[in-house]
Amino acid sequence: MRRMDRLLSGRGLYRSRQGVILGVCRGLAEYFDFSVFWARVITLVLLFATGLWPMVGLYILAALLMKPEPVIPIENEAEQEFYNSYTHSRHGAAQRLKRRYENLERRIRRMEHVVTSPEFNWERRSNR
Repeated sequence: MRRMDRLLSGRGLYRSRQGVILGVCRGLAEYFDFSVFWARVITLVLLFATGLWPMVGLYILAALLMKPEPVIPIENEAEQEFYNSYTHSRHGAAQRLKRRYENLERRIRRMEHVVTSPEFNWERRSNR
């Protein structure tokens, strides 16, 4: 339940949009609820302790694996599900949106057909 509360409050593990370099340190600090300063200090200490390339590689890997922070806060489970599907498979999310708008367009075309049909004109004239 705590995980869902964290997700609905928008406090999931995301890369921050206000971060300095890809937002990884700020995203981790916000997720674990500690200071961004200390997250960056720990990152720098690990950078010097392990060497440049292992830590840079780990940092870039974290940036690639962490989803970007949503622009609009997530308010319910359906929005969270859509956001997760979009960030995991943008093609799948685009296909879902395309199907949804195609269905909407089909419905509008049917309504237009009914309204512009000769029977509708006769019914409208007879009702006057």
